[in-house]
Amino acid sequence: MKKTVLFDRHKELNAKIVDFAGYTMPISYSSVNEEHIHVRNSVGIFDVSHMGEFEISGLNSTEFIQRLCSNDISNIEIGRAQYNCMINESGGIIDDLIVYRLETKKYLLVVNASNISKNWVWIVEKNKKFNCSISNLSDDISLLAIQGPMAESFCQNFTSENLLSLKNYSFINGEFAGCKDVIISKTGYTGSGGYEIYTPNNKALKIWDTLFSNKEYDLKPIGLAARDTLRIEMGYCLYGNDITEETSPLEANLRWITKTRTNFIGSNVIELEIQTGSKRKLVGFKLLEKSIPRNGYEIFNPEKKNIGKVTSGTFSPILKIGIGLAYIDYKYLEERIIYIRIRENFIKAEIVRPPFI
Repeated sequence: MKKTVLFDRHKELNAKIVDFAGYTMPISYSSVNEEHIHVRNSVGIFDVSHMGEFEISGLNSTEFIQRLCSNDISNIEIGRAQYNCMINESGGIIDDLIVYRLETKKYLLVVNASNISKNWVWIVEKNKKFNCSISNLSDDISLLAIQGPMAESFCQNFTSENLLSLKNYSFINGEFAGCKDVIISKTGYTGSGGYEIYTPNNKALKIWDTLFSNKEYDLKPIGLAARDTLRIEMGYCLYGNDITEETSPLEANLRWITKTRTNFIGSNVIELEIQTGSKRKLVGFKLLEKSIPRNGYEIFNPEKKNIGKVTSGTFSPILKIGIGLAYIDYKYLEERIIYIRIRENFIKAEIVRPPFI
């Protein structure tokens, strides 16, 4: 198992450590509920250095990335980022990712940790006709996510850059916490606002310690468990749960980042699905009885016919109820009341539109 450069800091903070995507990562430091609520109300920091980063540059880099990605790459300006999917020839999702345009012909692709090796093989194989320069920087870059409603004012203390000028999905390369050439990106996975900090590994420890030296803000370290509950409250997809190579972006409500006119790999299959319709759809639900839904639980309609399966579920620390995401057979999407089988019980739930808060 790999360790991030901040592993010793997590141990010093008595974090609960688990194996995740080939890394030993902090799952929590206190309780998941406390960490979740802290991010919603104040400011927390996540070590997500296990994420993957690929740099692609060269004369044909824009055309190459457009072939790889489902969204319209031509819309990305320098200094902006874009949410995307990579699609296989069958229309399934290889990964969801963020594309940063660093220069006119230079991009940074940020991919899920569990898919780094798979994505690398796919990208290198598909590059043969485009002759771009591709570098895997995943082991060289640390990534810190500083999230919460106090994140903007907190982070402004550590840079002379005007963070107020940053729009969502935009970034700057500047000095942060005494370190130069740091990417400060207004992105995140919590729905509570904030920034993601990309830095070479040799600067990550200094940045971490500098941030915690500020005692005016109640900065707390947050683990991956709260990261998961936070994203579920917003209805954000998690690769491996809600999206896989067997799910299409249309099924996963990601048509808004799927521009078939750009002729990306698999676009012909997606276009056909647009014309004929999907067989299932990802929906949000909240329990109407006390229980906690989990991945894999089966879903039934009022007549107790099996109509779907839970992909993500949790107890919402904000709403104090069980919530989740699930795929439902398309012909049953009009059902508002469903039942989730939890052990031997059928728990009543209501289909709702995310985000949940």
